[in-house]
Amino acid sequence: MKPIFSALALTPIALATLLSLQSLVSLAQDSHKPSATAPVSAVNMTQQLDQIAANYYKMNQPGATIIVVKDGKILLRKAYGLANLSSKELLQPDHVMRLGSITKQFTSVAILQLVDQGKIALNDPITKFFPDYPASGKAITVEHLLTHTSGIPSYTGKPNFVAGAGKDISVQEMVDSFRNDAVEFEPGTAYKYNNSGYFLLGAIIEKVSGEPYAKYVEKHLFTPLGMKNTAYEGYERSQQARAAGYSQRTGEFEPSMKISMTQPYAAGSLTSNVDDLAKWDAAVSAGKLLSAANWKRAFTSYKLKNGQDTNYGYGWGIGQFESQVMRSHGGGIPGFSTFALSLPKDKVYVAVLTNADGGLAQPEMVATRLAASAIGKPIPEFKAVAIDEKTLDQYVGVYRIDDNNRRIVVREGDKLVMTRTNGPKTVLQAYSQNGFFKDNNSLLRVEFNKNAKGEVSDLVVYQQGTSVAHPKLSEAVPEAPKAFVMSAEQFDVFVGDYALNPNFILNVRREGNQFITQATGQGIVNIVPVSADTFSAPDVGAQLKFEKAADGKITQLILTQGGQNMPAKKVK
Repeated sequence: MKPIFSALALTPIALATLLSLQSLVSLAQDSHKPSATAPVSAVNMTQQLDQIAANYYKMNQPGATIIVVKDGKILLRKAYGLANLSSKELLQPDHVMRLGSITKQFTSVAILQLVDQGKIALNDPITKFFPDYPASGKAITVEHLLTHTSGIPSYTGKPNFVAGAGKDISVQEMVDSFRNDAVEFEPGTAYKYNNSGYFLLGAIIEKVSGEPYAKYVEKHLFTPLGMKNTAYEGYERSQQARAAGYSQRTGEFEPSMKISMTQPYAAGSLTSNVDDLAKWDAAVSAGKLLSAANWKRAFTSYKLKNGQDTNYGYGWGIGQFESQVMRSHGGGIPGFSTFALSLPKDKVYVAVLTNADGGLAQPEMVATRLAASAIGKPIPEFKAVAIDEKTLDQYVGVYRIDDNNRRIVVREGDKLVMTRTNGPKTVLQAYSQNGFFKDNNSLLRVEFNKNAKGEVSDLVVYQQGTSVAHPKLSEAVPEAPKAFVMSAEQFDVFVGDYALNPNFILNVRREGNQFITQATGQGIVNIVPVSADTFSAPDVGAQLKFEKAADGKITQLILTQGGQNMPAKKVK
């Protein structure tokens, strides 16, 4: 899930979820597959893929570079949109872009190289490398860092991270900024996407190899594979043209906020192009760089202590797509959003790099649709159908996620609305009597199942490739909070711009009788008053509370989302 108020305008990364894994894993098997079709020629396949991609990008906006490879042959290598809005320079397939969290797979391979050399063990506690790390570090291993199961809070989720994102910082300074934070759970008992873990892995690479992270990955990964256009940003070795990065603000694309690449570091600092990424996947698929045993570990979904799968290996999301393994990862960082996937069985690789961190089609959605077509099983564009209210009402209820979290389904008119505990709400429209989808710019869909008695027994959520069944509970649907009546004139005192940092603004405004807010690079979000100074943003699971000075003037708002309270001062 991508928080709408994400300073990176991403997902699985806000500046609060930096370089976030926009999506993990695969598209679950579809019970509404198209019928088998005759083989498509290479020329026709290229045209088909080109048509799919072209539908998502405009020639006067930032766009994407895309590569689709099957069995070693390039089916599509093309760019769409502009590399630079000021000069109107067209994007070219070889333009270099920031990768964001796709960086993590390079970091994990670097670690595993050192494991192969006997210099690191996966069960080494991190205190072996950081002797002054608090006692909690004795229980945290290298493998916990690789798999996002360490329990260490992600430094990109701290309230003060956004404000300092443009500042250069040393590796030690960053480690010191989070090493004393209490762990969020016992290592190995839960999965929570975590940039701190991969930052520590970069520091471990430096300590063990004696080489700076940037030099290590260049010398031991990029150079041996001929990846001349891939580098830690600021340490480039080629003159290959680079695309400018953009954010969408109030409907317009503008240059993205600045971030020092010392901050994402081993969690997201690399730049590359689709050609080099195809070389990378070819080398990975051929088993180069690592022992067979460690490649197997990298591509095995880590299991928690309770036996639950995390759908994440070492730097790759691990899932299923059309009855085969799918390895994938996404990335988001100021100005760029990315996704790459590999289907080893069909020998398909797709990479989509976009030079905007919001306002364009999600790269993982585009990549997944391209991969599906490349293997001859295109994902259908669902069409909304009308469902009677009696049928819709059968699906209303509470569905179990785990001991503490639920999915709540209610009916609003002729649509269902699904909300996760303390999360955003999703409006669903029917495509069949028991199947619902968000829209055709999303791969999210939901299907309801019935038992032998004809009663609804569970719902299955198909989201970014995973399919998860949630049993229906007998719990009552929580009552919706009572509306607080506020006139347009009362609301207008809150209208203005509020800065989480100089480059990330929450604009609060009124359009007719609608109260809305819009974050830099993101879409419009409706807000609903719940008291005289507090508003709920149910679509994104957030709350805005406005604060006044002694003279009664609004000075700032507090954005609460994902358990964080983030102040934003009024600047306009």
